[in-house]
Amino acid sequence: MSAAPAHKPIVHFVGSIPLPDAETVLRTLAAAAGPHLKRLPDGETGIRKTWIRFLQQVLADNPAIEVASDVPPFKFTQWDGKLLREIPRLRVKPGARLDPATIKTGYADMAIESFRLFDHLQQEGAINGGVKFQISLPTPIAPTYNNMVPTDRPALIPALTTHMLGEVAAIAQALPNERIALQWDVCQEVIAWEGYYEPGPVDFRKETISELIAIGNGVPAAIELGYHLCYGSPADEHVIQPKDAGIMVEIVNAVSAGVRRSIQFFHLPVPKPRTDDSYFAPLAGLKLHPETELYLGLVHRDDTAGNAARLAAAQRHVRVDGVATECGMARGDPACCSQRTRRPPNWADGLLEDDVSLTNTTSEKADLFAGSASRFYRLSNNGL
Repeated sequence: MSAAPAHKPIVHFVGSIPLPDAETVLRTLAAAAGPHLKRLPDGETGIRKTWIRFLQQVLADNPAIEVASDVPPFKFTQWDGKLLREIPRLRVKPGARLDPATIKTGYADMAIESFRLFDHLQQEGAINGGVKFQISLPTPIAPTYNNMVPTDRPALIPALTTHMLGEVAAIAQALPNERIALQWDVCQEVIAWEGYYEPGPVDFRKETISELIAIGNGVPAAIELGYHLCYGSPADEHVIQPKDAGIMVEIVNAVSAGVRRSIQFFHLPVPKPRTDDSYFAPLAGLKLHPETELYLGLVHRDDTAGNAARLAAAQRHVRVDGVATECGMARGDPACCSQRTRRPPNWADGLLEDDVSLTNTTSEKADLFAGSASRFYRLSNNGL
């Protein structure tokens, strides 16, 4: 277990926020989480509210891709068997070759536009000067596993990788690298390791690690780099309930060993029922570099006692540098996502003092930190 960091505990926002536009997101989160922010996302409003769902049409419109009408759609289910939706399968047209230049996702343009707003608000003083703009991007595997027939994955992943790294290059060229952070969203890879998808021509694990290393190395060194690991949350519930954190530890360790540049953070989810040591025990095997922080998505709405228990259990096995929710917050029950923007008075009053280390596992300090995190979650899901 590495030494404790010298900064305040971090409140990490994964990506999507249930607010109408980027300016409302940035102003609200900056006011609410203030000194406990290192990075701020734009909330993934608009077309990205459902994360990568819009990419189904982007791919279907590509001249080299067609709907595989003779193949049953993919049944997207959550952990209890509930069918969330059926996704038509796509394939590469016979004899066609996917040209990365024909893939248009718009991620770079959206990031550049949001940064201009972020920069304006930071100059205005609405966002603290040291906070960086966080750009959250899906991995090339994400839309591939969801949308393509398994046999055609090797045809799409390289083209999407070239495209996504081109988007990163465009972002890096247009924006001041020292003021931005890039988070790769890793979901389909994690649940694939749990057996969620049909096997394809390439082993899931080999494909995952190779891809996550490649896209990590593709981020310029001056830009902060992080990975958000996920078990999916299309309806505010995981598509798979993990036995423990073991698979995520395997992925994190392999990526940490393979990426040549520094990695600033990893975010790992914690399901609401898991306050037991057995879930967190694998975290003791994390092999993070000294500069890499660990954020746990252990904050759940209206569960102050559970948040405290999850934090205390985690700290028995690993240093926790910050907290978050399990995933983005914009895709669940709208009734839990009021869009009022009034900041509750004195919201930050209960946050940890500067000199309180997260390595201290006393119940009093765990209660204090988890309690503040719970207020953050209620703010983001109920109180905005």
